[in-house]
Amino acid sequence: MTDMRRTLLWVVFTMSLVLLWDAWSRHNGQPTLFGGPVPAASAAASGNDGVPSAAATGAAPAVAGASAPAPVQSETFTVHTDVMTATFDTLGGTIRRVALNKYKSDVDPQQPMLVLDETGHRYEAQTGYISAAATPLPTHLTLMSAVPGERDLKDGQDTLTVRFESPEVGGAKLVKTYTFHRGQYTVDVKHALTNVGTTPLQPQLYLQLQRDDKAPGVTSSFYSTFTGPAVYTNEKHYEKVKFEAIAKHQPGDSPLHVQKANDGWIAMVQHYFATAWLVKDGSPREFRTTKIGPDLFTVALVQPLAAVAPGATETSDATLFVGPQEEKKLATLAPGLELVKDYGWFKVLAEPLFWVLDHIHKLIGNWGWSIILLVVLLKAAFYWLNANAYKSMAKMKAVNPRIMELRERLKDKPQEMQQEMMRIYREEKVNPLGGCLPIFIQMPFFMALYWVLMSTVEMRGAPWIGWITDLSAKDPLFILPVLMTMSSLLQVWLSPKQADPMQQKMMWIMPLAFSFMFFFFPSGLVLYWLTNNLLSIAQQYVINKRMGVL
Repeated sequence: MTDMRRTLLWVVFTMSLVLLWDAWSRHNGQPTLFGGPVPAASAAASGNDGVPSAAATGAAPAVAGASAPAPVQSETFTVHTDVMTATFDTLGGTIRRVALNKYKSDVDPQQPMLVLDETGHRYEAQTGYISAAATPLPTHLTLMSAVPGERDLKDGQDTLTVRFESPEVGGAKLVKTYTFHRGQYTVDVKHALTNVGTTPLQPQLYLQLQRDDKAPGVTSSFYSTFTGPAVYTNEKHYEKVKFEAIAKHQPGDSPLHVQKANDGWIAMVQHYFATAWLVKDGSPREFRTTKIGPDLFTVALVQPLAAVAPGATETSDATLFVGPQEEKKLATLAPGLELVKDYGWFKVLAEPLFWVLDHIHKLIGNWGWSIILLVVLLKAAFYWLNANAYKSMAKMKAVNPRIMELRERLKDKPQEMQQEMMRIYREEKVNPLGGCLPIFIQMPFFMALYWVLMSTVEMRGAPWIGWITDLSAKDPLFILPVLMTMSSLLQVWLSPKQADPMQQKMMWIMPLAFSFMFFFFPSGLVLYWLTNNLLSIAQQYVINKRMGVL
């Protein structure tokens, strides 16, 4: 039994070091232990700007097709609402940049958070038309005219409209209208395509997000979050698509995600924030992910539309979301959109834990104290399970001198030693693994809470007390990590001493190794682990005192 415990501890410790090294390698762009460096995919057939090309792919054109035409001179202007500042480009009537006024930048706290960003990143929301008949139509590279109008949302005004008009392209003219709403991170986008030619048009509307593969803002070497495209349908639900997978994908390979559906949406996801194109369910659509150039990728939703007769206008509506991953608000915008707040494997436990955390916050109004109270509630729920574990550990500590004497006396007779140890355990009614099982049972709950705190944008910029002014940032004075380290070492002292000297050394080394990472973790996560440790220490101390092993 002792050997089994030793093996389990070594496995946990070794795997932690492996994962730590792998995260460090991934952060620094080096080959990881679970995959080599990302190979450069050929962009010969896809061009460098995501230009639609029906000729390149025949009847089912890719949104990113042929090479871009020669650059044209366009103009940019900025629109201000109460929650966002958006920069438009007359090239395609494209939103090139969105700053969220209520969130501060990771890089420069004096500036608002940039989601759609053209400074140091390539990240745009694009729309346009392609044709099944290879007829050129207005795209996101068509130079358009901005209709004069208000550019700032005034006091007392609930909506702001921005309108673009295209020249004639292939017998068609496009009017693209953006409507912003007060207090909302959604923008209504209406496309009105008019056939000014003499033959019917067969248009397909594409809604596209183009992004480089660089992680946003400030990243950590000790934990990572997903950055990349996502596709949602009722059939497959939420599908994340890694940039590396898109780069490696070749024609004939298995699809990376659902290709066609009558429902669903696309998104680009990053830590705390997301962009998404949303359209009403019930109409056919295709989903496409493409590498269009060095470190540049697109995810697109393509909608085949009815034929447009000469003189007729086809109108299509869509919604662009650019904002924080506020779970409850996202759920009201589209089915499954709340899943961009990714809890991974622990979703089934994380969602109710966030529900409880959110309701606690409504009562006390401070996320730091809400974290502490939630951990208290979890420890209360598992009180008797923990009590049994600590009683088992206390018994182990009581019989430990006899076990150590036995191991020394019978060190040359391992079989007899094991038999004698089992006899002592039976007589004293001690289960050597009794302290491990409760930990394994509780671990999924605490890991789920870890992902809740890691993913919750409400923690971003949220203060707790004194020096902790942002629960999503590391402790600037390292007070919480130091307390965390001390509490972990105290737990080792309260635990039974291991008979094996090497195992005992490992018990002291493990807290130091893990605590090193906590110096770089968000302070909200450290607060959660510290609270859990302190409550565990208190319960373990009381039980050890009652059983006379202190």
